[in-house]
Amino acid sequence: MMNWSFGWGMILTAFVSGAFLGLFFHRDDFLGGYGSFRRRLVRLGHIALAALGMINILYALSPVAAKATVAPSASQVDVASFGFLLGGLGMPAVCFLSSWRSGFRYLFPIPVALLIVAVIQTLRMGP
Repeated sequence: MMNWSFGWGMILTAFVSGAFLGLFFHRDDFLGGYGSFRRRLVRLGHIALAALGMINILYALSPVAAKATVAPSASQVDVASFGFLLGGLGMPAVCFLSSWRSGFRYLFPIPVALLIVAVIQTLRMGP
């Protein structure tokens, strides 16, 4: 249930942030211009909110997440669940922070690793 609620919250955040950003996208110089590093990362963060929100919903509705009620695999489900949650929070955050200060780009391996672990764990548990 946590991934389901979180996923829909991320999609709502993507819609709201997209509406806000859309107010300024018509300006050629917005965030340094269309091809600028800052603007590309803001677009990536916006899309990451929606895409990772959908992945969290998909995980919540999968048969793997239903195994949370079975005691032996509960910790495996927790690893996957929290990996999707933390990776889903971390990826857009690192995108937005990197658009603000480029040094934050060195943090990208953290949410990527969390998401990779979550996917591997989900695959290990099977349908």
